[in-house]
Amino acid sequence: MMIVVTGAAGFIGANLVKELNRRGETSILAVDHLKKPGKFRNLSGCTIADYMDKQEFFDLIEADAFDQDISAVLHQGACSDTMEHDGRYMMMNNYRYTHRLFHYCQDHEIPMVYASSASVYGAGQKFEERPENELPLNVYGYSKLAFDQHFRYWETQMGLNAPCVGLRYFNVYGPMETHKERMASVIFHFYNQYRDTGRIRLFEGTDGYANGEQRRDFISVDDVVKINLWCLEHPEVSGVFNAGTGKSRTFNEVAIATLNALRKKEGRNTLTLEQLCSENLIEYIPFPDALRGKYQNYTEAHMSGLRAVGYDQVFFDIDEGVDRYVSWLADQSAT
Repeated sequence: MMIVVTGAAGFIGANLVKELNRRGETSILAVDHLKKPGKFRNLSGCTIADYMDKQEFFDLIEADAFDQDISAVLHQGACSDTMEHDGRYMMMNNYRYTHRLFHYCQDHEIPMVYASSASVYGAGQKFEERPENELPLNVYGYSKLAFDQHFRYWETQMGLNAPCVGLRYFNVYGPMETHKERMASVIFHFYNQYRDTGRIRLFEGTDGYANGEQRRDFISVDDVVKINLWCLEHPEVSGVFNAGTGKSRTFNEVAIATLNALRKKEGRNTLTLEQLCSENLIEYIPFPDALRGKYQNYTEAHMSGLRAVGYDQVFFDIDEGVDRYVSWLADQSAT
């Protein structure tokens, strides 16, 4: 029996494979599309039983011709570029592919956990898993919402043959996201900005928010991996759930955490926001016109849904999570 991880060479997928290996699991079918150079490196330190290109896997699933026994599917594969404007491409990658895989799993009674996104909430101020709160700002968010709606319909109207969980990821950060380039987390970009220029750049205030005071719910990829695997361990749980920390933090706070983690690595003392600004270590730049009306200034996951079904793990605080990630990035730079 194999665990299928789609998007296995991607950010969250590779971290899932790594953790499965740490737990002694190597019967893993890694599914991905390795057209982007260097993405394979995320899997180079992992052990898998088999690899399959995304299209080959999809064709076999579509034809119901897959001949290996599958114990579970962790579906992380998707186009995650929120600036992609090709709606047909986005819906094929994020909706239709997930739709077919879901029904294959239901037909064969295979548990499935799939990646949704907090982008389904758009510019709203309420982040509870309720339809009235869901109004995405771009086609990426809509592609995720469309499948959540299909899954909800099937769960409530048709009934499930196997457990299925959709996880609405908030702002995930951590190791093995380098290939995401401009779509990588702000911590990744902050780290590289400091290394390249000696300072971090933040957006000026917008929509009533002061400079750098836009807020997001930042969650470590380690916590996201724990949630995914907990869902597989609890087949009694199905539904769509937020995957955040339940606590929003400002971009200023994330910049402070990143800079102080870097300073600690350099043997320097920590500084306050005022001190970092006075030393020109933080710079505020104009808010891009291209993002106006398409930007989430505030997110904070409502976590009562996941807590109500029994998930009781403590999430990494931003200071600890960023410190761990910065140490990992520094170690990678040194090799």
